[in-house]
Amino acid sequence: MDLIENRTIDEIEIGDEAEIERMLTRQDIVMFASVSADVNPAHVDADDEDALLLQQGIVHGMWASALISAVLATRLPGPGTLQLARTLSFHHPVKIGDSIKVKVVVTKVDKQSAEVGLDCVCINAAGETVVSGTALVRAPLQKSRRTIARMPTSRLMSHGVRFGALVERARALEPLRTAIVHPCDDLSLGGALAARDEGMIVPVLVGPRGKIEAAAADSGLDLGGVEIVDAPHSHAAAERAVALVHEGRARALMKGKLHTDELLLAVLDRSKGLRTERRLSHVFALDVPGQDRTLFVTDGAINISPDLEALKDIVQNAIDLAIALGEETPLVALLSAVETVTGSLPSTLLAASICKMHDRGQIVGGKVDGPLAFDNAISPAAVKAKGIVSDVAGYADILVTPNLESGNMIAKQLIHLAGASSAGIALGARVPIMLTSRSDTVDARIVSAALAKLFYHWRRERPLGLLG
Repeated sequence: MDLIENRTIDEIEIGDEAEIERMLTRQDIVMFASVSADVNPAHVDADDEDALLLQQGIVHGMWASALISAVLATRLPGPGTLQLARTLSFHHPVKIGDSIKVKVVVTKVDKQSAEVGLDCVCINAAGETVVSGTALVRAPLQKSRRTIARMPTSRLMSHGVRFGALVERARALEPLRTAIVHPCDDLSLGGALAARDEGMIVPVLVGPRGKIEAAAADSGLDLGGVEIVDAPHSHAAAERAVALVHEGRARALMKGKLHTDELLLAVLDRSKGLRTERRLSHVFALDVPGQDRTLFVTDGAINISPDLEALKDIVQNAIDLAIALGEETPLVALLSAVETVTGSLPSTLLAASICKMHDRGQIVGGKVDGPLAFDNAISPAAVKAKGIVSDVAGYADILVTPNLESGNMIAKQLIHLAGASSAGIALGARVPIMLTSRSDTVDARIVSAALAKLFYHWRRERPLGLLG
């Protein structure tokens, strides 16, 4: 086992030396910034064009100082060392990919006080001194030898990066005139106005005027220039919002402070609603830290236990959304508990049938495979271990769940345990519906609006008879 051993004051002599070597990575820069709270744009803001050295990836100067501390604390004198003083001069920047050798040399030893002086230097691979200085420490009096601590593996978990890119793309398109259904609280009203400010929508607020204005006053929100369509209560607001679509005064809906079934009751009304030949379904879009792609989970909000025909539309809606957002060939995994077709598990039979429907052109776009267990859908390691041969397994973009409960649980586990950023949209009606939870953040509502906007403009350019 690897051991770490110190040198006591009695073992240290002038001229003793120790060194370590470390290569700088981008993760080092970001993690150092996170720990130190030094978020100087010259180090961590890739959009700062004024940072002269930024494109070379410059680390904080004190990163090298931390390496000197590492040598003193683990090599010479080692564990038990008390650092007393440090002087440093910085000569050259340290860039991503630089290999830095850190060396300390003993220049003074006081056996009585146990104080040790050292020269310190950091040298890059080109032989340039990037940092130099001195250190004064108190060396340990007792010998110590112990196993080196194994630090946990760390990785960067950037939040909302892909969603930010989607919002930027959507910003270039014409804002979507959107009926906001019953926006009578801070989150739904503030989310709608924030989506407006980001250039996603032109909001039309539909609900009790008095409650909307009271919510705005309580939250300090300005309703100047915003159209309000008065409706006495949430049911009436849903019906009036649907009517605005029929009148050509709205191109999308956004759910406010009302239950999903209240809104869907009006949307799915056979005589006055927004039905099409396509089944209405919900898609969670999830920006999961540590994943290299946006994940889509469907259906976790509308269809409780879909049969084959409903599942076909659920899959097609999700494929259409992924393509609208720029995924050329979405990879679709039909989830179950296992990856084999089994008569005792109805979800595996449905998955196999969906795959055959895709083969026969009844579902178009992307690649579809199933049944696949969750690990087989997203983990290449699990796929390799089980010997699965598939174009989808391990790399799925779209996770199609067998029922509402499993879809809702998977999405919310990723949100609350994996730190995923989320957005929600319902498709299959004449217009896209931003179907967020009543407790969703403003950011979730902005991203949901971006999804709706991108989908609407994509669909308008590719009419398939779904928008009426």
